[in-house]
Amino acid sequence: MKVIVSVFNNLLTDQRVEKVCRTLHENGFQIELIGNDWGGLPDMERPYSFSRIPLKSNSLKLAYPEFNWKLHNILSKRADKDTILLSNDLDTLLANYLVSKKLGIPLVFDSHEIFTEMPSLNGRFTQRIWRTLEQAIVPKLEFMMTASESYADWFAKTYGIERPVVVQNFPAKMENPQNYSEINFKKIILYQGVINPSRGLDKMIPAMKMIEDAEFWVCGDGPRKQEYLALTQSLALEEKVKFLGKLLPEKLREITRKADVGLSIEENNGLSYFYSMPNKVSDYIQSRVPVVVSNFPEMGKVIDRFQVGEKLNSHEELAEKINIVLENGKKFYEDALNKASEELCWEKESPKIISLFKKLLK
Repeated sequence: MKVIVSVFNNLLTDQRVEKVCRTLHENGFQIELIGNDWGGLPDMERPYSFSRIPLKSNSLKLAYPEFNWKLHNILSKRADKDTILLSNDLDTLLANYLVSKKLGIPLVFDSHEIFTEMPSLNGRFTQRIWRTLEQAIVPKLEFMMTASESYADWFAKTYGIERPVVVQNFPAKMENPQNYSEINFKKIILYQGVINPSRGLDKMIPAMKMIEDAEFWVCGDGPRKQEYLALTQSLALEEKVKFLGKLLPEKLREITRKADVGLSIEENNGLSYFYSMPNKVSDYIQSRVPVVVSNFPEMGKVIDRFQVGEKLNSHEELAEKINIVLENGKKFYEDALNKASEELCWEKESPKIISLFKKLLK
């Protein structure tokens, strides 16, 4: 059975899509992955077929409809009666839905987030457009999966649909990579991910004034990078705050292992963040790095269940909570992190995907 997977990005660093495609490929499905050239065309290799649609638009508000138009044309040509469509997030759903209806073939919608509740859309006219699309299509979907338990509850309650299958974006399980005899001369506080609004970085940078003998490493890129670079300079914190840029997954894992604490300190500026279980939290845990996280439903449950770090009720607590973890040291959390890594891993999630797709085949 052929599965045509589509996503709005250039494919290179989308770990969730890669893991889903690899899982299906390893279980006998023929994968065709379609992305685009938004953000460039970096070289990559995959064990399955992939392509990237060239976009002429220079702004996202034009790129989204252009991509869906071109995606619709491609899907119409490549899909047949022996095809399953897999749409990732709301920005690929329209094209997939129209083709699935036209050809009478199954569609799986994988919502990585609550797209219409992202902070970047809150209060904007474009939020109404995306919400109209979501309201028009999601209640009609038969097969859906999403990335957190809270997301699944929200979609089921909001649209009166069967609760989506929850496939959390956890990394593959790995052996403990830590050498506890290695001690950083300066403690390393790590953030990995997109440099977007509402990620707490503008609160974390000033907090470094209250954290001694430590450096804050930011791994990633995004629209707020220049603003946060300027903030760092204005506070004379260049020696304590380092921007390492966007890294390949293997390089990022190498950096993560070195960290003394990992951060996921999103602000509650939309339900998508509030209900999220960011993949960086489980990435830190697999690297056996303790965490400081916002006290949101999914992240808070991880701390309560496994005791792998501290949770924030307010960003005013940042320095206090980070200092607690740094003073305890990584070795203090070893047993808790080992237990959490056994549970928060892709090996626990991938069977849910296979079960869903076997259900489609029946």
